[in-house]
Amino acid sequence: MPDARGDGVGPLRAIPPRAAAPGAPDSAAPDAAVLTAFGVGGIEPVRLAGGRGVTWRAGPVVLRPHDGAAVTDWRATVLDALEDMPAFRRPRPVRTSTGAWRAGEWEAWAWVPGRTDPSRVEAVLDAGRAFHHAIARLGRPAFLEDPSELLDDAWSRADRMAWGEEPLPSDPTLDRLARAFRPVAAPSQLVHGDLLGNVLFTDGAPPTIIDWPPYWRPAGTGEAVAVVDAVCWQGVPTSALVPLGRGTPDWPQLLVRALAFRIATLHVLGAWDDLAVARHAAVVEAVAPV
Repeated sequence: MPDARGDGVGPLRAIPPRAAAPGAPDSAAPDAAVLTAFGVGGIEPVRLAGGRGVTWRAGPVVLRPHDGAAVTDWRATVLDALEDMPAFRRPRPVRTSTGAWRAGEWEAWAWVPGRTDPSRVEAVLDAGRAFHHAIARLGRPAFLEDPSELLDDAWSRADRMAWGEEPLPSDPTLDRLARAFRPVAAPSQLVHGDLLGNVLFTDGAPPTIIDWPPYWRPAGTGEAVAVVDAVCWQGVPTSALVPLGRGTPDWPQLLVRALAFRIATLHVLGAWDDLAVARHAAVVEAVAPV
């Protein structure tokens, strides 16, 4: 889903953002045909500062390269039917003039005002819990279940590695985390896997959940990833790891899996270096003590 903020303030980018779909038009603006398809022909698109530099606003619409037909069409259909709640909002997906969710390599969403604030960890978690409660009864989409349709980007692969569905890279830190893996009893559901930098705040309105990368994992996983991100990248103390998830079933184990997910992602991206090891060391020690 696009970068929908109104002031161009981008989401957390210390964590490598999810890559654009193969074949996406990089930094080029959507062309006239795409703009016309989404009902904003004749409006000059303006690049937004967030969204990896590939997200554009044209009047009331935000456009970005889509994530492939299966994910994009499924997500837009789900969010189009989902009602806003007192605890969160979602940007409305925009159809083309033919009723499709995609035009060429692009998808579109209604622009909403607001800005991300990764320092507001508890507010992000509250919005995430409300969102996850609202989608808890949705079924598992084929691209998260059918082996022939599984996504192959770095984040999807790392997610499967963290849950024992693919081998983890050979690495002392991941070996240590793997030794701390334990079964999780909480049932799986759809979750948002990148909450911390993808919640917009604005005065007088509920937070808006944007950029939903869907995963099928135990309830609480999305919040665990957000908390790990907050400690690793936002200066939140390790002493907050457990209190921030109080009341969440299997919370200590979800933290282990969330950290394995983030570190495996860095491995797949070729970004797990000495600096990254040092940045994550305190959290590793906290969630997987020797």
